[in-house]
Amino acid sequence: MRAGLIYEILERIKSARIAVLGDFCLDAYWFVDDSKSEISVETGQSTRPVANQRYSLGGAGNVANNLAAMGVGKVFAYGVSGNDPFGPEMTGLLKKAGINSDNIIAQKENWSTHVYIKPYIGENEQNRIDFGNFNSLSEASADKLLSLLTRNIPDIDLVIINQQVLSGIHTAYFREKLVELIVRFPEKIFIADSRNYTEHYTGAYRKMNDTEASNQCGFKRTPEEAVPRNEVLQAAKKLYERFSKPVFITRGSRGSLTVSESGIQDIPGLMILSKVDTVGAGDSYLAGVAAALASGFPIDLAAETGSYVAGVTVQKLFTTGTASQSEILAIGSDPDLIYNSELADDIREARYKSGTEIEIIHLLPEEPLISHVIFDHDGTVSTLREGWEQIMAPMMIKAVLGTEFYLADRTLYHKVESRINDLIDKTTGIQTLMQMRLLLDVIREFGFISSNEMLDEHAYKKIYNRELMFMVTEREKKFKRGDLSVEDLTIKNALPLLQKLHKAGIKLYLASGTDEEDVRNEALALGYADLFEGGIFGATGNIDNEAKKIVLDRILNTIGTSSSHKVATFGDGPVEIRETHKRGGITIGVASNEIKRYGLNLTKRTRLIKAGADIVVPDFSRLDDLLALLNIKSNGA
Repeated sequence: MRAGLIYEILERIKSARIAVLGDFCLDAYWFVDDSKSEISVETGQSTRPVANQRYSLGGAGNVANNLAAMGVGKVFAYGVSGNDPFGPEMTGLLKKAGINSDNIIAQKENWSTHVYIKPYIGENEQNRIDFGNFNSLSEASADKLLSLLTRNIPDIDLVIINQQVLSGIHTAYFREKLVELIVRFPEKIFIADSRNYTEHYTGAYRKMNDTEASNQCGFKRTPEEAVPRNEVLQAAKKLYERFSKPVFITRGSRGSLTVSESGIQDIPGLMILSKVDTVGAGDSYLAGVAAALASGFPIDLAAETGSYVAGVTVQKLFTTGTASQSEILAIGSDPDLIYNSELADDIREARYKSGTEIEIIHLLPEEPLISHVIFDHDGTVSTLREGWEQIMAPMMIKAVLGTEFYLADRTLYHKVESRINDLIDKTTGIQTLMQMRLLLDVIREFGFISSNEMLDEHAYKKIYNRELMFMVTEREKKFKRGDLSVEDLTIKNALPLLQKLHKAGIKLYLASGTDEEDVRNEALALGYADLFEGGIFGATGNIDNEAKKIVLDRILNTIGTSSSHKVATFGDGPVEIRETHKRGGITIGVASNEIKRYGLNLTKRTRLIKAGADIVVPDFSRLDDLLALLNIKSNGA
């Protein structure tokens, strides 16, 4: 979505009026600190001291809170609270968020405010304590609630129907009367997100996740199972035939899809580098969808908006978070999307150029006209820095554990190790300084290093670079002595590829997240710097202005929009692939095995396809086939 369009959506929702009718709940976070525990005189049991507590809106309250936070003009809450201390806490949070709570009615008997108390010890959530499981909505309360909505509905653009719990407001009587109301106002959009009663809301749009959609259509899936795309497509078609109203189906990191009279549309997922907490993500998505629909935008743009809202909130840990307009604009104006998830995760679906290992993800134009080629350096051309992960990972683990590095038990060590490996895997290809900034978040997350003991990203980068350059320098010495050749330090056939492209009159550019001086020196040492007439670009130490993304933007802006279809980019990292894909250039993912210098690295293949690669190669062994596919004449070079 263009930055201007997401800005327009955010402007127009400021005039939208949305009602949320549903199960309003409280999420309570109690953080236990056993250091102050004592033995109870009455029970003889250890106490669980709560160091601090935090309350946030859950269920329908989280949907309403998301709507208010993202700037929807008027948000009206329709629900039920109990005659207990949690009721005022919930309505107080609604009012504080700017949500109209005048239509939250109190039922004094057979009703407790829905509260989910989540005790935490460190990062680990303990057994939850629930209130409201024995609620029973009276017919009088149902009539009163729907009467209030009926009276106000002429001034409402859209109604969200939220059904969160079996003991909530959605009794058989309530559902029957609600459907009558929906039928009475066919010009209004009602959108239902119901865990248990999706079938009942005749006349409403539906929002559900892929597991729910699959089960609705007779495919038996548990929440832990990944639902295949083909199955989701079948379910989407059946659901639209059944309901005759649009359906939104979320698929976690794989994005979402919509089905309406316009057919089925895929909405790619977002690439999120930081640690995520998916609690409440569905509510955030629904809020984004509803806000856009209420403002007159079409189904596909509504789904995109929902993805951006959810993309913000999943990055907020230990809370059912919300997304502000500035946060949505930041993530939605230039989103990093995930493409072809199923293909990326299952090599059995791969399709190749006949007789080769060149995997075709997207068919290229019949005769592409390529005049500019951008190369990533490490892992695409050079293997001089091969093994950097094995240097970065221990360095980061030590930074996280500090003095506990040698004392930590195996479970803790592996937990930190897994977190660091995940960070490195997700950030391969971005500037080292940015990786170190993300390391700071992990250090804070585990809490072994106090804030005054922590270094900044520049200092951690210096430690890493010192260890890395020792390895690189040793390899350079071996190269100069003749112990290693250029072929030993480059991906198979990389140098012949560069020479053929240069001979064909194509302007070459070298782009790297490594410091620019180091990239230039390494290219000079290996003897191919002069082939890059377009320039050699790398990081300059400024984390905000010279990350690889900015380097790619500089090169692509220099080439110009009118020639973007004449650009091809080779890279083994997601950044160069993703940024070129955004501009409409041709992308060749190099899923290289840097140890052997030839052959396929499956992890890279997955990452590159998700970033938007058109072609994936393990190396440049089939050079002539690759050049022919790209319509490049090598002039006998």
